Amino acid sequence: MERGTVLTTGANSGIGLATVVELAKVGFHSVGSVRSQEKSDVVIKAAADAGVAGKVDTIILDVTDADACASVIESLPPLSGLVNNAGFGLTGAVEDVSDDEAHLLFETMVHAPVRLARLAIPEMVRNGGGRIVNVSSIAGRTTSPLAGHYTAAKHALEALSDALRIEVASRGVHVALVEPGGFKTNIWDDMERDIANREQAGSRFIAAYRRSMSGQRVLERLMGDPTQCARTIATALTTRLPRARYLVGADARALLLADTLTPTPIKDFFLRRGLDL
Repeated sequence: MERGTVLTTGANSGIGLATVVELAKVGFHSVGSVRSQEKSDVVIKAAADAGVAGKVDTIILDVTDADACASVIESLPPLSGLVNNAGFGLTGAVEDVSDDEAHLLFETMVHAPVRLARLAIPEMVRNGGGRIVNVSSIAGRTTSPLAGHYTAAKHALEALSDALRIEVASRGVHVALVEPGGFKTNIWDDMERDIANREQAGSRFIAAYRRSMSGQRVLERLMGDPTQCARTIATALTTRLPRARYLVGADARALLLADTLTPTPIKDFFLRRGLDL
C-alpha cells in the first residue's frame, strides 16, 4: 500500500493519539481529527516529542456533523487510509440510558464511521485502492450487563464493517476491524462519570454499578498501553495480506474464548451473582 495520507478520528488521547504518532513513524502523512484547538495542541506536542512533528497534521472535526465530515474529506489529499476511532464509553443499564444518550452514542460510533467511509471510498477507488480500519472492541464480540448500548454500538459497527468489506473488496479497498480489550484510555473516565450520574438520578442499579467500578479499578492495573493497538492498526494498513479482524490483548482473547465456550445460563448466573443483579 502506498504510504500517503491517513485520517485518524478521535486523535487527542488514548488509541487515537498513539495511532497518529505511530502512522507517522511508519511513513504516512498522518492527520488526526480533534474537536478543539486545545486538543489539537496535545496532538502536535505528542508528535514533536516522538520526533515526527513534520509528518503529523490535525484537523478540527465533529464526526457527528455530516456537512463537516464531507468538507474534511474534500479538503484533504486523497486518503490512502481511514482509521475510525472516535468514540466514548457509555455505562448504563438499559432502563437508565436516555434516548438522547443512545442517539449520540450511535451517531458517534456507528453512523459517523460509516459516513466517513462512504465519503472516502470513491476517491480511494479512483486512486487504485485504500484501507479502512474501524476500531471496535472485544465488546463488539461479547455483551455485558450495564453496557448494553455501548456493546450494541460496537456490534453494529462490526456488522456494517463485515458487509462493507465484502462490497468494496473487488474495488481495491480493504476494511478491517481492530478489537482491543482493556487499555489505558479515557473510556474509563467516562465510566466513572456515567456511574456518578446514574447514582445522582437514583438508579435502582447503584449497587451493581459500584461493584462494576470496583472490578474495573482492580483490572486497570493490568491494562496495556494504547501503543500496542496503534501498532496493530499500522499493521492493518501496511501488511500485504491484511486480515478482516485483529483481536488485541490477552484479556480480549480470554473473554472471547470464555464467551464462546460457556453455556449462556452459566454465564448469566455468574454475571448476575458478581454484579448482584
